[in-house]
Amino acid sequence: MKRTNLGEFEEIVLLIVAILDGDAYGATINHELERHTGRKVTFGTVHNTLIRLEEKGCLTSKLGGATTERGGRRKRIFVVTALGSRAINDIQQLRNELWQMVPPHFLKLT
Repeated sequence: MKRTNLGEFEEIVLLIVAILDGDAYGATINHELERHTGRKVTFGTVHNTLIRLEEKGCLTSKLGGATTERGGRRKRIFVVTALGSRAINDIQQLRNELWQMVPPHFLKLT
């Protein structure tokens, strides 16, 4: 089976969407990215990454209900697809295999 290739930022965004599990929309994703990585990222960067992940089939989205706090605008909620879930698992497996091959002297803290 062909592996879905993701960049580091795409991988992190995909993981954040999985963590948010049904409550992943632009603002929450941006907040969690900053909280977990310390990165300050513009909304446009996050939005473009979400669209790219959706085009790759790793995410799907739907419009949520309108809220008064958003002036009646609806949120676009993102959810990880089966392909996205496989990509997350494949990436984790690959990283674990590579970490096992790193010589121990590289892992020692000095």
